[in-house]
Amino acid sequence: MDIVGNLLLGLGVALSPGNLAFCFVGALLGTMIGVLPGLGPVATIAVLLPITFSLPPEGGLIMLAGIFYGAQYGGSTTAILLNLPGEVSSVATAIDGYQMARQGRGGVALATAALGSFFAGCVATLLVALCGPLLIGVAMNLGPADYFSIMVAGLIAAIAIASGSVVKAIAMILVGLLLGSVGVDINSGAQRMTFGFRELSEGIDFAAMTMGLFGIAEILTNLRNPEHREVIATKINSLVPSRSDIRRAAPATVRGTIVGSIAGLVPGAGASLGAFASYMVEKRVSRRPEEFGHGAIEGVAGPESANNASAQTSFIPLLSLGIPSNAVMAVMVGAMIVHGIAPGPLLMEQHPNLFWGLIVSMWIGNLMLVIINLPLIGIWVKLLTVPYRLMFPAILIFCAVGAYGMNMSYVDVLVMAAFGLIGFGLRKVGFELAPLILGFVLGPMMEENLRRAMLISRGDPTVLLTRPISATFLLIAAALLLMLILPAIRKGRETIFAEDET
Repeated sequence: MDIVGNLLLGLGVALSPGNLAFCFVGALLGTMIGVLPGLGPVATIAVLLPITFSLPPEGGLIMLAGIFYGAQYGGSTTAILLNLPGEVSSVATAIDGYQMARQGRGGVALATAALGSFFAGCVATLLVALCGPLLIGVAMNLGPADYFSIMVAGLIAAIAIASGSVVKAIAMILVGLLLGSVGVDINSGAQRMTFGFRELSEGIDFAAMTMGLFGIAEILTNLRNPEHREVIATKINSLVPSRSDIRRAAPATVRGTIVGSIAGLVPGAGASLGAFASYMVEKRVSRRPEEFGHGAIEGVAGPESANNASAQTSFIPLLSLGIPSNAVMAVMVGAMIVHGIAPGPLLMEQHPNLFWGLIVSMWIGNLMLVIINLPLIGIWVKLLTVPYRLMFPAILIFCAVGAYGMNMSYVDVLVMAAFGLIGFGLRKVGFELAPLILGFVLGPMMEENLRRAMLISRGDPTVLLTRPISATFLLIAAALLLMLILPAIRKGRETIFAEDET
């Protein structure tokens, strides 16, 4: 079946009444989460994961995907109007977007962000539709050794891109790998690191762990450091950009789409890196660099296009290779596995409705987001006036009910609570949690592929170096580690992430 036929198949799936409703709910929730600082798409998807277990696979995954890319849209609204980014990826947008709002051009900034995100989302979704099947063809020729080396390179790349200490990022990867190995050995049947607890014989429940690490830990962090949200009444005039605005924003949108599309493919990068990389590119190529930080429209168009493009293209390695490129995609892997769906090269062949329905739903979801965002700006700003003390009890109850309802076991609730405290403690001392999730998800896959490679080669470890693809990715991983050791590279990395935090 050609690409047109596949897209028509996906259109039929995405336009079904149920899936349209799930797409709308996901886009609406994602926008809301993007507006509200302090929760984020990872925590929201983790909290809502148990709900999707009772939904059809297509509907559940379409809704979760909508939450992810919808959050990139929503974060720009409060970043521009209130200088309060709802998402990390919207910090770059706030630099010039808020200045435009102070100059009475908030409506133009919002329209530029929405239209730029829509364009980038459509282009990136087209890339997913085109590149996904091509990568699947390549993946069918990959062996276990190749998969193992690709995952090793992905984890090293996640370490290189992680903000903060490299040592702490490595530690989180190793902790994730250890946690992923808890349970029964698939070959020998022996129990590993269960410490006599029968409930851990099937491993640590992924949903309970992610709800704890991201949901409960987020609540504890917010309660410890309450946010003072001052809602400023910013008058929104015309939403229509002038010809001059369009001439300046259009090239930035295209460049941001390209930068973001590439960033989405890099393990551990995601939308935040794409947004900041786009902002730096725009400042470098601009004829008016002195305007950046004072209301340059390119500083809104580029980062907003980049963060949405990154959100879409991060689905390419997930759908084609079965390898998550960031924490959100790792949670999506967990959702697929719960539904009995193995992400990877056989996904398109075994579940074409899911594969193409999810891709086409992204187009529909991006259109919905444009319709949702601009008319409801006033409501989103009012939402910020809701005190957090009224919000967190509902989130906490929702997490507890969801954790218990997965297996009807109180043990999952205890696991969630324990990881909530662990996650809070790790955040307090400056550890990132995203590398831990990537290590937890990729660990069992790496072990399985390494064992297969050793069985096929009769225990010869040089198979990892004699296969060209495997050797290439191991060399890439080694090069990344060496680069992290070099003082100049390390200093440049610290400078980038210092700008990220400011």
